[in-house]
Amino acid sequence: MTTTLFEPITVRGMEVRNRLWVPPMCQYTVEKRDGIPTPWHLVHYAGMARGGAGAIIVESTGVVPEGRISPNDLGLWNREQQEAFRPVVEAVHAAGARLGIQLQHAGRKASTYREWGVARPGGSVPEGDGGWQTFGPSATSFPGLAEPEALDEAGIRGIVSAFAGAARRAVDAGFDFVQVHGAHGYLVHQFLSPLSNARDDRYGGSLENRARLLLEIVDAIRAELGDAVPVMVRLSASEWVDGGFDVEEACTVVKWLGEHGADMVDISSGGNVARAPIPVGPGYQVPLATAVKHSTGMPTSAVGMIEHPWQAEQIVATGLADAVMVGRAFLRDPSFALRAARALGAEVDYIPEPYARAYRQHQQLL
Repeated sequence: MTTTLFEPITVRGMEVRNRLWVPPMCQYTVEKRDGIPTPWHLVHYAGMARGGAGAIIVESTGVVPEGRISPNDLGLWNREQQEAFRPVVEAVHAAGARLGIQLQHAGRKASTYREWGVARPGGSVPEGDGGWQTFGPSATSFPGLAEPEALDEAGIRGIVSAFAGAARRAVDAGFDFVQVHGAHGYLVHQFLSPLSNARDDRYGGSLENRARLLLEIVDAIRAELGDAVPVMVRLSASEWVDGGFDVEEACTVVKWLGEHGADMVDISSGGNVARAPIPVGPGYQVPLATAVKHSTGMPTSAVGMIEHPWQAEQIVATGLADAVMVGRAFLRDPSFALRAARALGAEVDYIPEPYARAYRQHQQLL
């Protein structure tokens, strides 16, 4: 049986074997705090590739040290990090999946403690414990975190250059595509939102000005990588409060992104307003992705509590999105994609031979 979910999709010449993808999910496992991937990352990403994912996006990766969410995040600001990613890329490719990486600057939400662990006091990590001064579009802190320093234009130019440099290192390490993190209240989103951007220069005020940083980053990456490599962007298309960055503005920005050489957007929401009334539920962000896709024509992926194979199939089969990003289900079961194929009756030819007898003999579905 053929299903839309398990049909291939092509993005700027990159063919992906199916439309069931893994979004970036922070692991916070760089214990040496040097940004270098570890054996955990190799096993983590290779396992989901072996389990049938079409494409996988490596978690939030700082383009500069102060761009990390926590000291335990990955980085891609030097060659040592670049070379350490090679085995991860090779393992994912050997299992037949495509691998991208989310390039990130956390802005005012950087230098925080990781989400788990016995010594997590919350708030910002002080410099004495490995933290650093944070930066943002304005000197306005996120609730509970330290006050950031407002970036000047020289600082902005440095960040744009850092994104382009990290993209080059990613491709040189073998990654198939890159994704710019413009969501969840991190630096690019902070510039996009009138709730966190109080600038009165050419990076603040109008939507065109607030989107300038993102478009400059995409321009710099495209100039660095040329025409062959797909460039994707993740956006929060709603802040779920009045006066915030919303789906109408997101659609306008996505149209501009297409004109600047972006190839696909992943539509999420929230993250920039503490305690926003987000209506969390199964597929709650899919309507945002659909609105963006239908308004702009940009290839779009949907994310957020997509837990079941038939739910994912319905999203892509009815044209609500072009691909789905499934996170927690892959964390629970790295072979979620292969089990989803069985549940939907889809025939796939990438079950690993050493595991094939398990799929032949075991008839219980999800």
